[in-house]
This record gives sequence, structure tokens and C-alpha cells, in this order.
Amino acid sequence: MLSIDLNCDVGEGCGHDAELMALISSASIACGGHAGDKDTMRRTVDLAIENGVAIGAHPGYPDRANFGRLAMDVPARELTGMISEQVLALAEIVKAAGGQMKHVKPHGALYNQSARDPKLAEVIARTVAELDNNLVLFGLSGSHSITEAERIGLRTASEVFADRTYQNDGSLTSRAEANALSRDDDLAATQVLDMIKYGRVRTVDAIMIPINAQTVCIHGDGENAVDFARTINRSLANNGIEIRSVNG
Repeated sequence: MLSIDLNCDVGEGCGHDAELMALISSASIACGGHAGDKDTMRRTVDLAIENGVAIGAHPGYPDRANFGRLAMDVPARELTGMISEQVLALAEIVKAAGGQMKHVKPHGALYNQSARDPKLAEVIARTVAELDNNLVLFGLSGSHSITEAERIGLRTASEVFADRTYQNDGSLTSRAEANALSRDDDLAATQVLDMIKYGRVRTVDAIMIPINAQTVCIHGDGENAVDFARTINRSLANNGIEIRSVNG
């Protein structure tokens, strides 16, 4: 039976985390950089444990004004400290709640920059490995985020996006472009099925390119995030695809 991980970025103050937890298998929790604090982390961790959802850290640039989506040039040592501080803050809360942290997924600009930049990708991967080599690093499928982590022996999950459009090289269309996001839930569900069942995705130029899908991102900050997640769930169920975290 085919299976797929559904992950969602949560703990970002969007107001519908409780509803989303029933629809996903992995939660990437904001841990004080672009969003979140100790209280939101505790509440979100509790929700994940109650729903049997795998817990991960979602570190980002400490730039709340831009929600961590503004690219920055941070020295490697400073970046390591920044990521470590956020991941460890969440890990402490997870341990106190009786849970176990399973993965790390960079947020926003940090995620997108590391997908394009092998040196940045290596810094992130080594930081995660030094914190806990059992953690899985979530990164853009086919990007440097995945290849650099695998090169140093860190486990990875190749992430694909239900509601983002793709360029011919497998990169995501920039959010600065009008066609970066898909507004049609049914088309997004079809895209997910293509990626899971056939290992392919249609680009903005209507070209089918290969893609490895191990975890699908459901954005938790969208206005219709819950309805969107329900649509994806129904589509997967109707096609006999089980929702299961990458950690089993």
C-alpha cells in the first residue's frame, strides 16, 4: 500500500492548529525564530502528542516582521548557534511533555536559500547532525538541502508542495511571482497524486519533470488551510494512499 507523510508548519499563531493536527502525520513547530515562544511551543507539542503526530522543529531567521521570509547572509558559526538555540528550546519542551522530537525543517528564506546553496545546506545539515544524528532533515526534493545532508550521513525526507508551482529545474516558483501559489484545491490534490503515484510534477511551462515525494507540505498559515488539508486527505483516501509519518 502506498503511503505518504503529510507535514504542516504549526505553532505560528494562525489559530487552527488543533483542527490541522487531526489531518496530518508530522508537525513542524515554530520555535522562537520567525514565530513562536515557550507557551505556543508547549501548547502545540501537547496537541501533537494528543493526536499521535510526529514532532519536528521549524527554525527560521529571527525576523518576525517579515515572518522569516527575507533572505539573510548569516555567518556559519552564527547560523549554527541560531538553529541550535531554537531546536534545543523545542527539544526541552518535547522531552518535558514525554514526547520525542523526530525531525527538523528549516523555515521560509532559510529553507529556500539552503535548497540553492550547497555551503549553507551543509552548515544546516551538520548542525542538525551534531544536535542529534537520529533526526530527519526535511528539505526541498532534489535540492542541495537533501544531497548535502545525505553526503554527511544524515537521514532526509524529500519534501514536495501541494499548493506551490514548480519551475523546470524542480525549484519552487518565487513567492514574488503571481503564479507561485495554486488557488485551486482540486488541482493541488491532483498534483499531489501525480507526485506520489507517478513521481512527477507539471511545471509552470506544462512540462512533466521527475520528483521524489516522501513528505507533502500543507501550509498552516493559509486562510483555508483546514479545508485544503481535508481535500488532500479525501483525495489520498479515495486513492488508497495511507497517511503515515516518515518515521513509521
